[in-house]
Amino acid sequence: MLLDTPICDFGWKAPAFTLSDPDGTSHSLDRLMGGNGLLVAFICNHCPYVKAVIDRLVTDAAALRADGINTVAIMPNDYTTHPDDSPPNMRDFAARHGFGFPYLVDESQQVAHAWGAICTPDFFGLNAKGELQYRGRLDDAARGDAGNRTAEMLTAMRQVARTGTGPAEQTPSMGCSIKWR
Repeated sequence: MLLDTPICDFGWKAPAFTLSDPDGTSHSLDRLMGGNGLLVAFICNHCPYVKAVIDRLVTDAAALRADGINTVAIMPNDYTTHPDDSPPNMRDFAARHGFGFPYLVDESQQVAHAWGAICTPDFFGLNAKGELQYRGRLDDAARGDAGNRTAEMLTAMRQVARTGTGPAEQTPSMGCSIKWR
C-alpha cells in the first residue's frame, strides 16, 4: 500500500528513545544527536521504495556528517510477519550498503508510533535542539532513476545545520506502509 507522510510540523519536539542495533548495543536519541542535528530515517530491508533510495541515503548521510548532522535508521516493521526485516537481515542489509550510521530495531513499535511514522522510508530531520525541521522525501528521483536528482533532504538538512530551521517548502516522502502488529 502506497502512503504519503504528513507535512512537517515545525518545532515538534522529538520524543526520546533508546533502541538496540541487531548486535544488542543500545543507542539513545540524546547520544545520537550531532552538533547541528539528527536525521532519523524509518526504513526496512524489503520495501522497494527503500531499496530504490538506500545507496543515495548512505551517501547523503555521509555528507551530512561533515555538516555536524548525524543519521540513524530505525526498522519499525513486525519482522515476525516480514522475516526479511529481521535483525540478522538488518545487519546484512547495513553491511551490504555500507551504512555509516546505526540501524536500530523498534521491537515494540513504540518509537514509530510516538514519532508518527507512516511509511518506509519516512524521514525526520531535527535541529540541534531536537525540534523537527524536515519531514520530506530524500530527493525527486523517480523510483529506480537517480541519474538527475535534486537532493532535497540533503539541501534541507544543510540549511538546518546553518540556520536551525528547515525550508518552508517540503515534499512529503512516500513509500510502503509500516507493518504493524
